[in-house]
Amino acid sequence: MSGPLLEGFPPLAAPYARVLVLGTMPGARSLAEDAYYAHPRNAFWRIMGALFGFDPGLAYPARVAALTGAGVAVWDVLRACKRQGSLDTAIDEGTVVANDFAAFLAGQPGLGRIVFNGGHAARLFRRHALPGLDAARLPERLQLPSTSPTNARLSFAAKLDAWRVIAA
Repeated sequence: MSGPLLEGFPPLAAPYARVLVLGTMPGARSLAEDAYYAHPRNAFWRIMGALFGFDPGLAYPARVAALTGAGVAVWDVLRACKRQGSLDTAIDEGTVVANDFAAFLAGQPGLGRIVFNGGHAARLFRRHALPGLDAARLPERLQLPSTSPTNARLSFAAKLDAWRVIAA
C-alpha cells in the first residue's frame, strides 16, 4: 500500500488508571485534530460524559482530564500503520506496529481491565500485541461495541448500556 506510515498518539492515562480503553488507530479526523475520537459522530465522548458525569462538549483538554481523573486510560493497539481513509478494515496488516504494552502495563499497577472499542481493536491486540505479553498476568479483557459511526447497527442507547461496565 502506498502512502505515509501513520503514527498514533501517546496514551491518555493517570498513574492510577483502573480501566484501559483500546481503539485501533486514530482516524483521519482525529489525526488532523490531534485528539482521540475527534469525529463528531463517534459516540465515544458522549458515552464517557454520560458514564462519568462530564459535558462531552467541553474543550478536549477538559474532557481528557475528566476521563483520566475517573481512572480511565485511553490508547490504541497500533502505534503505526498504513491505511487509506479511516476505516479499520483499510489497515494494511503488513505495516502494523503495535504499541509497547509491556512498558505501559508495568507503569499501571492498578489496572484491572482492558476494554476494546470494537472487534477490530480486539483482533489486532490478539494478533500483534498479545504474543509479546504474558497473557496470564494481563488484566481482564473485554470487547465492547465500537463507538464508531460505522457501527450503525446499535443505537446510542444500546452502546451506552454496553459501555456501563467500565463505570462499575
